[in-house]
Amino acid sequence: MGCGTLNPTIGSAGHLEALRAQPRVSLLLTMIFLFTFFFYSLSGSSCDPQPGPPLYGQRSADQSAPTLLDYHQPERMNRTRDLPHRTLPSHSTSGTKSFPQAIIVGVKKGGTRALLEFLRVHPDVRALGAEPHFFDRCYDKGLEWYRNLMPRTLEGQITMEKTPSYFVTLEAPKRIYNMSKDTKLIVVVRNPVTRAISDYTQTLSKTPSLPSFQALAFKNTSTGTIDTSWSAIRIGIYAKHLENWLQYFPLSKFLFVSGERLVSDPAGEMERVQDFLGLKRVITDKHFYFNKTKGFPCLKKPEGSGKPRCLGKSKGRPHPDIDQKLLLRLQDFYRPYNMKFYQMTGHDFGWD
Repeated sequence: MGCGTLNPTIGSAGHLEALRAQPRVSLLLTMIFLFTFFFYSLSGSSCDPQPGPPLYGQRSADQSAPTLLDYHQPERMNRTRDLPHRTLPSHSTSGTKSFPQAIIVGVKKGGTRALLEFLRVHPDVRALGAEPHFFDRCYDKGLEWYRNLMPRTLEGQITMEKTPSYFVTLEAPKRIYNMSKDTKLIVVVRNPVTRAISDYTQTLSKTPSLPSFQALAFKNTSTGTIDTSWSAIRIGIYAKHLENWLQYFPLSKFLFVSGERLVSDPAGEMERVQDFLGLKRVITDKHFYFNKTKGFPCLKKPEGSGKPRCLGKSKGRPHPDIDQKLLLRLQDFYRPYNMKFYQMTGHDFGWD
């Protein structure tokens, strides 16, 4: 009987203690859930638009991962120029989000960032500042995800983006064509030798332990055999990459911008770009001044702004010294490809 009277007492006490503990456990679980939710919300997606270039040669396990066009591998816009100029603040909820009518698709270290910043001066251009990498790295996100990245536009304004790795991504032309066969495509090209050195210089600034340019560019420096497997060399074989694009888009959909002329005569080159896009020639020589320190043009400060707009300190890095004989060997290597590119585009860029 004594145990009979004690057991209910002990059981009741344990039950009361458990009841008291429940709110504390619930609070702890709630806090863990909220922390986890906010952590993942803030961390973002791996396919969020990135300001920097992709790492060429990388490929994800996903089936939609891009393939770089290898050197050895076989192979609606009707605008009125005199529309009134209208702009939208970055936080605006007016207008609509549209797929880009024009894309700067290449090339890395050719001058794509400068071109995009110059174009953003135009009141009829609304451009995504970061590189979305949709058609090379994030295609599995879907077109609606891509469209939602774009800035809002009013009637008569152009939506644009730039991702220079598209030009060397095998799947990019077909994917863009499937979005819209009327997309206008801009390719900023530059002497492939200086482009390769600039590409190397950028990588070296991030990886000081990188082997020398000569070691990466040449399989054998004594024989002068070029290593075309290195992306910095392969990107400059413009004719080979263009062949892939011409399977989907006619030449009339392309504008090839000279990276050299974008530096020496930015206003003149921007006239061509504005004409190609069907825009009124708003961007003129009054918008530019030459920055001797950086060695390229900058945008003059707009009225009411505190300072001129120049590209960041990562632009205009001094290039390493390369043996002149090796540079000549590289020029010889690229010459036949350059000649073919001139013939394909109908434009002599004067690199030889």
